[in-house]
Amino acid sequence: MALTVDYRETIANRIQSDPAFACALLDEATSMLLNGETEAARLLMRDLTHGLMGFEGLAKATGTPSKSLHRMLSAKGNPGMDALGAIFRQLTRAALDAAAVSARVVRAEAVAA
Repeated sequence: MALTVDYRETIANRIQSDPAFACALLDEATSMLLNGETEAARLLMRDLTHGLMGFEGLAKATGTPSKSLHRMLSAKGNPGMDALGAIFRQLTRAALDAAAVSARVVRAEAVAA
């Protein structure tokens, strides 16, 4: 039997280890949303949530119940503009924070070398 890893776990691990990847996914979700590909954008935002902060962290940051966020970011979800804006704002902050931490680590390693 072949060993397999759930793609969500693979994506979440990549998001956590590669801030540039997380930022690129956020850019892609934004482009999809603006181009009318709302289902794909919501699912990508769901993957970003898993990798960046988890649904409980997003719930705390937005003041929206976790279960509601799960529904909003599902294939058939229908978040309002206020909720969507809050979700994007928190995902953007988390992605930029991760990128900033990564840049500081790289600079510290360069100085130490």
